[in-house]
Amino acid sequence: MVVLILSRSLHYFHLMWSALCQQYGQVVGMRFGQDRIIVVSGREAIRAMYANEQFDGRPDGYFFRMRSFGQRLGVALTDGPDWEVQRKFAVRTMKQLGMGRNEFVRVIEREVQELVENFRRRAASGETFPMHSAMDVALLNVLWVLLAGQRYELENERLAWLAETIHQTFHVIDMSGGTLNRFPWLRFVCPESSGYGPMLRLLKPLWGFLEETIEAIRKNPHCPNRRDSLISAFLVEMSRAEHHGSFTDSQLVSLCLDLFQASIETISSVLGFAFQYMLHHPDVMHKVQRELDAIVGPDRLPTANDRCQLPYTEAVILEVERIATVVPVGLVHRAMEDVELCGYLIPKDSIVLPLLYSLQMDPDYWIDPDVFRPERFLNEEGDRVVQHDLFIPFGAGRRRCLGEALAKPAVFLFFSAIMHRFTIECADDELPSLKGIDGITLSPQPYNLRMRERVCRL
Repeated sequence: MVVLILSRSLHYFHLMWSALCQQYGQVVGMRFGQDRIIVVSGREAIRAMYANEQFDGRPDGYFFRMRSFGQRLGVALTDGPDWEVQRKFAVRTMKQLGMGRNEFVRVIEREVQELVENFRRRAASGETFPMHSAMDVALLNVLWVLLAGQRYELENERLAWLAETIHQTFHVIDMSGGTLNRFPWLRFVCPESSGYGPMLRLLKPLWGFLEETIEAIRKNPHCPNRRDSLISAFLVEMSRAEHHGSFTDSQLVSLCLDLFQASIETISSVLGFAFQYMLHHPDVMHKVQRELDAIVGPDRLPTANDRCQLPYTEAVILEVERIATVVPVGLVHRAMEDVELCGYLIPKDSIVLPLLYSLQMDPDYWIDPDVFRPERFLNEEGDRVVQHDLFIPFGAGRRRCLGEALAKPAVFLFFSAIMHRFTIECADDELPSLKGIDGITLSPQPYNLRMRERVCRL
């Protein structure tokens, strides 16, 4: 009853969990149906949870299996031997394809250049831009080059629709799996309000798109010898007898869906919030642009090599990630055995939610957490970025986000390029709300920008 009242009054799942932790302590347990939910908050408890491998499991239940054909597939919401095999394959293959190295950064830079040129042409004709979604196809292209070895034109309507579908999957059910995971029979009684109907309508076209792509790559006559994309490398592994049990078509679709969803949603949301905050804080925006003008100059776009010389721009991005808290609750964990945490016994198979919001908005550490202040990520001289141990937007431990090596350069390059080339203004009647749309992640409210090509001032 308390949880129901809080969820209705606070409107956000992470605020509900936060209120319970403030009232009952850093480790709060409750029961929903047959599930035990443990919410972990604060530096001490979250650090201890991430450091203990007994919390490296993922929950099993109807909602968590629904997105992978009723099985435990993929890498995001699974554990055990098959997860070990698939994670090692994904990490190894993405490294072989350039993830984290200069060649993959060049892929991102190419998409940034295409997007900036597209924006320039459209801005010249007076067009406005829906910045909660305007970068989605370019972002999908970055990942799609990795997964399928190809890219799409920015005006591709199917890719725009696909990106919107991915966004919607994050706002149907909360990170704990919702009532559908507790009471799967509700899908027969109230399929819409339980989240079953909306989620299934979103998943089916995503599955279809991925299956269609996989089949096209499989039919390529050179496929048996190709490893130029994650999908083609997976198909090579499928042909090996020793991997027959783990490398299946369903597993490949689920793996691609994991990488699709995790990467695009968070990057798009961070960028959407970043431009919102620039509208609300034009002084910060102008300071970013002055730094870009001084370091990059008028004749080119920012590159990854400029990043270390742009500490204020980097600090702005970090402060957006902190205050917007795009992932307020880290990806759900499961206690694999009975285990102690901060003096509490956590029963086996409990669902464990690390409340990252409690770290990024801790008033004792940040002093004024509700204030947008990029300087908190700079040293006293303002010429070097400093790290904070309470700032872990990608999680920690063995289950740290796989997409971190993609997200960091992508956010920096897209944000800095648009700030460098354009003056942005709100195209709506009033500034957009900084309150996010609730779900597994927080995403920005829809808003529109007007862009004008700017002149670099040296």
